[in-house]
Amino acid sequence: MSGDATRDGGAAREAIDRYHALLAADDGLAAETQGVLEEVQRRRQLTFGDRPLCTVLRPRFTTAGAQRRLEGQIRPLLRAFAKAHEAALADPRVRAQFRLAPWEEELVTTDPGFRPASPTSRLDAFVIPETGAMAITEYNAETPAAAAYTDALADVFVDLPAMREFARHYAFVAPPARPGVLRALLDAWRQWSGGRAAPRRIVILDWREVPTYREFVLFAEYFESRGLPCIIGDPRDCEYRDGTLYCAGEAVDFVYKRVLLSELVERGGLDHPVIRAVRARAVCMVNPFPCKILHKKASLAVLSDEANAHLFAPDEAAAVAAHVPWTRVVDERRTTYAGRPVELLPFIARERERLVLKPNDDYGGAGIVLGWEVDAAAWDGAIRAALATPHIVQERVAIPSEPYPSLVDGRARLVDRLVDTAPFVTNGAYSEGTLSRLSTAALLNVTAGGGSSVPTFVVEPR
Repeated sequence: MSGDATRDGGAAREAIDRYHALLAADDGLAAETQGVLEEVQRRRQLTFGDRPLCTVLRPRFTTAGAQRRLEGQIRPLLRAFAKAHEAALADPRVRAQFRLAPWEEELVTTDPGFRPASPTSRLDAFVIPETGAMAITEYNAETPAAAAYTDALADVFVDLPAMREFARHYAFVAPPARPGVLRALLDAWRQWSGGRAAPRRIVILDWREVPTYREFVLFAEYFESRGLPCIIGDPRDCEYRDGTLYCAGEAVDFVYKRVLLSELVERGGLDHPVIRAVRARAVCMVNPFPCKILHKKASLAVLSDEANAHLFAPDEAAAVAAHVPWTRVVDERRTTYAGRPVELLPFIARERERLVLKPNDDYGGAGIVLGWEVDAAAWDGAIRAALATPHIVQERVAIPSEPYPSLVDGRARLVDRLVDTAPFVTNGAYSEGTLSRLSTAALLNVTAGGGSSVPTFVVEPR
């Protein structure tokens, strides 16, 4: 695999060098590209809150071989996640490893009327192009964002002046993400409804003030273009009466849930109209209550803990060993690291430089502590916090970087940026489309502030 990865990495690097050479040879091309990128993002409102999604002049380039390799690496991991989920539902002792809250325990055993538990999801990973090595650091199995944003950015980049020049030398295509989301939603609907072709009306559900609201508009437009009536709704505007869920006065029978269950329960309790409607089978909701099991960051601890090795087939266990970094729920316990026994808490305390602490159920980088970026006192405080509320500890992984051009004083300047690879997953089985995020800081998350999203293009020389 490493030989193929080396060739693919070299081919991608040649494409990158060609693109950068085009910008370096013509300052006017770089300035024109920047102007079009800014104007189109502003006109199409491609923003996260008030920030443009993309701040660099080049998309991410990969090859067909690298794309196939990534998809092949993902498939056995997804089967391992599915088996861990099945074991959690069947055995309360396994489920306890995920550290669910009491209200989650009440909801996750609710049969949603379809499989899998996370029809639409997203893996967050780091991939080293030169070797093909991949490490999965999180699994967003509840409300994966950015599929519509990613497709929209690809549409923007296709028409940029620099990409038009690049097209003289390379053919390129951006694998779309939205079709996989729609396919997952409709597959769930058909199972839930007993075979009916499509819902009468979809509601995309989240708080109206969230910074991702513009993506809901993109999805609503996409659903409508496919003949599916759709509205965007706020949980505060929902009612459940006479066996029907209403949102802003409109009857709906399908909820594309983008609101986090934790926020829905925190604000509305288990008696919220949406929760009541789902439990009464009056409405189909994706992703459903059982998605909370795999969405917990402890899911990676369940996969990587040697105590659970019996759950997985040999190819799944091999994929976990190769691609899931050592991860444990923070607790006073004895475990293993690199095949040797360790007392977990003392191990965490002394190995700060190689470890990360993460809350079990948070998002946007909130609460994450990178051990190599804090001093010993701060790390000790983070360990105490991790014992007070469920956290995981995870081994540090290698983060790849690539040079990306930005316009500075009228010229394209290259800056190395760390690169995150986040493939979207359809029906818990395969990937369709990839979110790529860039940052100059080790915490790659647009929600956390800063950074940039870029579309991913598969390229081939003409």
